[in-house]
Amino acid sequence: MAKTGERSARSSVWLEGKARRGGRGGGQPSGLDRERITEATVRLLDAEGLARFSMRRLAAELNVTAMSVYWYVDTKDDLLELALDAAFGELPLPDPQDGAGEWRARLRALATDYRQLLVRHPWLSPLAGRYLNIGPNWLAFSRAVQRVIRRTGLPTHRVTGAISAVFQFVYGYGTVEGQFLARVADAGVSPDDYFQQAMTAVSEAPETAAVIQESKEIMVARGGDTVAEMMDRDFTFALDLLVAGIEAMAARG
Repeated sequence: MAKTGERSARSSVWLEGKARRGGRGGGQPSGLDRERITEATVRLLDAEGLARFSMRRLAAELNVTAMSVYWYVDTKDDLLELALDAAFGELPLPDPQDGAGEWRARLRALATDYRQLLVRHPWLSPLAGRYLNIGPNWLAFSRAVQRVIRRTGLPTHRVTGAISAVFQFVYGYGTVEGQFLARVADAGVSPDDYFQQAMTAVSEAPETAAVIQESKEIMVARGGDTVAEMMDRDFTFALDLLVAGIEAMAARG
C-alpha cells in the first residue's frame, strides 16, 4: 500500500477491467465509443505529434466536449496506451497454423514491418518505452516473434536474447529514421535535399570536415542514389548480419 503523499505507480489500461467496455456506464454522450476515440487519437498523433496532443485537442477533433471523452477513458495515459496498441494492430502477422514458412523469411518480414510502423508513426517509439505493452495487438505481435525465433534451433534460454538483438535494433533504426523524416518534413524539403544540404554544411565546417572526409569512402561504397535507398541497404545488411549470427549460434547448440 502506498504511503500517504506518495503516488501509486500506474499499471496499464489493460489491467483496469474496463478496456472492453463502451464507456463508464449508461448515458454516454455524443454517440462516441472507444474505437472511434482511439482512431481519432492515432490520426491526431500522426498529424501533429505527441507533444501537441491533448484531451482538449482531441475533443475538438471529435466535435465534443473534453468531458465527453472522459466517459470512455479515465486519463490521457489510458488513451495513449490504447492508441499505441491500435497502431500495433496494423502489423500483418503470419498464420500461426502455417508451419511451412521458413523462419528467416518470416523474421525479416516481421522486422521490416515493425520498422515501417515506427517510421509511419514517429510518436510510437516513446510510448512503447513508457507503457507495459500488454494490449492484445502487441501480445499477438510478441507471440508471432517468439514462435519464429523458437524455430531457429536456438536453445530456449537464448530465445529472448535473439529477440532483443533483432527487435531492439529495429526499434532503434526505425526510431532514428522516423525522427529524421519528421525533421525533414518540418524543414519543408525532401529527404534527399536535406541530406545534401547537411552533408555540404558539415563538409565545409572546420570542426567536422576531417571526420566526413574519412567517412566518404565508406559512404560511397555503401551505394544508393537516394536517402531511402541508403537506409534500405543499411537496414537489410544489418538484418542479414543478425540472421547470420542466429544461424551461427544455433549451429553451436
